[in-house]
Amino acid sequence: MSSISRRDFNKLLLAGSAGVAFGVFGSGSQGFAAQKRVVVIGGGFGGAATAKYLKKLDPSITVTLVEPKAAYATCPFSNWVLADLRTMPQITQTYSALAHRHGIKVIGDTATAIDPVKGTVTLKGGRTLGYDRLVVSPGIDFKWSAIEGYSQALAESKMPHAYQAGVQTQLLHKQLHAMKDGGTVLICPPANPFRCPPGPYERASLVAHYLKKKKPNSKVIILDPKEKFSKQGLFTKGWQRLYPGMIEWRGATTGGKILSVDGAAMTVKTDLGEVKGDVINIIPPQKAGQIAFTAGLTDESGWCPVNPMSFESTIHKNIHVIGDACKAGAMPKSGFAASSQGKVAAAAIVMLLRGQEPAPPSLVNTCYSLVGTDYGISVAGVYQFTANGIVEIPGSGGLTPIDASDDQLAQEAMFAEGWYTNIVRDIWG
Repeated sequence: MSSISRRDFNKLLLAGSAGVAFGVFGSGSQGFAAQKRVVVIGGGFGGAATAKYLKKLDPSITVTLVEPKAAYATCPFSNWVLADLRTMPQITQTYSALAHRHGIKVIGDTATAIDPVKGTVTLKGGRTLGYDRLVVSPGIDFKWSAIEGYSQALAESKMPHAYQAGVQTQLLHKQLHAMKDGGTVLICPPANPFRCPPGPYERASLVAHYLKKKKPNSKVIILDPKEKFSKQGLFTKGWQRLYPGMIEWRGATTGGKILSVDGAAMTVKTDLGEVKGDVINIIPPQKAGQIAFTAGLTDESGWCPVNPMSFESTIHKNIHVIGDACKAGAMPKSGFAASSQGKVAAAAIVMLLRGQEPAPPSLVNTCYSLVGTDYGISVAGVYQFTANGIVEIPGSGGLTPIDASDDQLAQEAMFAEGWYTNIVRDIWG
């Protein structure tokens, strides 16, 4: 870290956006003359945070959260499940506290259509909800046709992506446990942008951690269409130290570009030949969640353009898009970024419903990655609104030092656990 100490930065991470919001609104006890309705689609890091902080900022708002799943398995820490460092129940959150402690109406259904003119959301079950402001936080969907031979059916049976935690995580976990010693695991990330840039490389680390203990003659090969990746120097140093000869990364010019896959043969064809895997984790190119497309909130990029001051859509008024689905300038697509955006959007919505202009936002993000037991690394940043959109404040964050001591690396691993405990409590508690 550069301008402030890492310890001080971590103290600010969870408080950052919320602190800005409560600094603007005080105790949040001030209500509206007429009750306002805000509907939130999606109960992940972004949507759940928005719903909770709307209620905190003004309890008089009627907040309805639409989420089809009764419980939400988080992508953060799902890689830990693959290494048997966590179980699925330990990374699964429910909406009970949001409903019963915070007074949010939680509806277990899927949003299928949005009418921005009438201000309504249609649900799969047939119900229609009216709103004054709408928040869309649908996460990601996949470009299934981007890789020849790959499909949703293949992902669900033989080549899981495991980039939406839950059943996919369990399938990949099962395949790793069933693989013979001496087998090869292929991990195939997409080109940028995609959810959680360090995610595939933490996954390679923790898969290697499991294999080193249980199947030490096995190997992990990363087939990557990029020439560089997030925290590359830190990851490769950790791999050389903890898993020498076990993890091989092939970039764009060394055979990392995938042309097609063959589910029957369990092979991946690259521009430099075929690679066979015993377990193949294909992470396909991504786009905004389906409801964003259905509602016409996306542009030609497949993501949703927004006003960075409030995260209001630049296509449809009174609709805010947050999290992985939106185009948020320099901010990466991560769970922490989504929660930070959700708090800022909540503050902006309250201001807008009162006929006031939102305050310029301040946003934060951190991404912890576990390379091995007692070996953590991280990247962090603070972001602000400018004429050029959301940019990182120079000197505000940074990386784990490349020459970090064993104690520092162990502390980073401890910080990662504390970060997860605190953020899920902050959002779903």
